[in-house]
Amino acid sequence: MSQSDLEESLSFVPKFDAAGLIPCIVSDAVSKTVLMFAYMNAESLELTLKTGEAHYWSRSRQSLWHKGATSGYVQRVVEMRTDCDQDCLWILVDVAAQGKGAAACHTGRKSCFYREVTMGDSGPVLTFKDSERLFDPKDVYSS
Repeated sequence: MSQSDLEESLSFVPKFDAAGLIPCIVSDAVSKTVLMFAYMNAESLELTLKTGEAHYWSRSRQSLWHKGATSGYVQRVVEMRTDCDQDCLWILVDVAAQGKGAAACHTGRKSCFYREVTMGDSGPVLTFKDSERLFDPKDVYSS
C-alpha cells in the first residue's frame, strides 16, 4: 500500500516498531487532558478492541497490563484514533474508578504529566502542576 493510499484508506493496519510495539497517547474523553503515554503490542491492542477496556504492554515488566486491574482505575475506551501513517494511537477514555475520582498515574495523580519543564538559571527545572494526589500509591499497590 502506498503512503498516499495508507493516508486515505479505511483499513486499519497499525505499524508496530521493530520491538512489536506501537505508542499510545491516552486522554480523558471529556476534557481531552493527556493522562498518560504507553505502548501496545498486537495482543494488548486486540484485547483493548475486544473488551473496550485499555490494555497495554509494560516494557519494564515485559507483560500485558490491563490498566486498572490492580488500582481499580480501569480505562473504558470511548474512542480510538490512529495517526496518518498508523504508527501511533490516541485513545480517549473514561476512567471508571468506583467514585474515587479519575486517576491515571501510578503516583496517584490524574495525569502522568504533572510537572512542567522550564528553563532556570542553571538549565531545565521541573515545577509541579496539577499534582494533587487522588489516592495514596502505598495503599493501592501494596503487595
